[in-house]
Amino acid sequence: MSIEVRDLSFRYGPRQALESVSFNLVAGQLNALLGPNGAGKSTLYALLTQLYAVQSGEILIAGEPISRQPRALKRALGVVFQQSTLDLDLSVLQNLEYHGALHGLSARDVRHRAQELLERMGLDDRLSDSIRSLNGGHRRRVEIARALLHQPSILLLDEATVGLDTAARQSINQHVRDLCRSRDLTVLWATHLIEEIAPHDPVLILHQGRIHADASAEEICTAHGVPTLADAFAQITAPQEVKACS
Repeated sequence: MSIEVRDLSFRYGPRQALESVSFNLVAGQLNALLGPNGAGKSTLYALLTQLYAVQSGEILIAGEPISRQPRALKRALGVVFQQSTLDLDLSVLQNLEYHGALHGLSARDVRHRAQELLERMGLDDRLSDSIRSLNGGHRRRVEIARALLHQPSILLLDEATVGLDTAARQSINQHVRDLCRSRDLTVLWATHLIEEIAPHDPVLILHQGRIHADASAEEICTAHGVPTLADAFAQITAPQEVKACS
């Protein structure tokens, strides 16, 4: 399913958080959203999920503004926020049952889908375990399973691997890529970790509330005449006075 952002702007009082942001996500792929802290990534996610109301511009899913289709949006989107929202004192299954009930799923459907999703993540034997007993990587996998429980077509992940070790980050990143292929899932993966981005990935670079690059990682490198995305990112996000002297 397509998701399109047109000329999106947002202010917190006098502070401009986003300014004239426009992009289209590539369907069925991991689309990376790269930006330093304070770039506006979390504000963008809050708008995409309707936690914040759009002040200026449009967000469209399958060509329709999200303001006109709140129920369709709820079905279409799965979300994993930077801060965990799992209940630590409930079991894995109880967390999933609560989420499933919000989407009108029966207990039987939740258990069936949960078993299937967690089996793919190697956690099917942890359904009865409390969230508190799981390590950080396993908790993130449960959050991804929860986000996929109602079978959305778009998955939004905001710094989903923050605080995890390298092995856990790589495992979750690869799992999401597998979902893009197996389920034709459209993913927006916000990160500040450039190593999570592959050369062929569509990349948006958000800096100071504006989109400064919108192309594949390798195309961005070519356009800026540098060998790595890290070099291009440093060039794009460098202070103006530094860029003027280079």
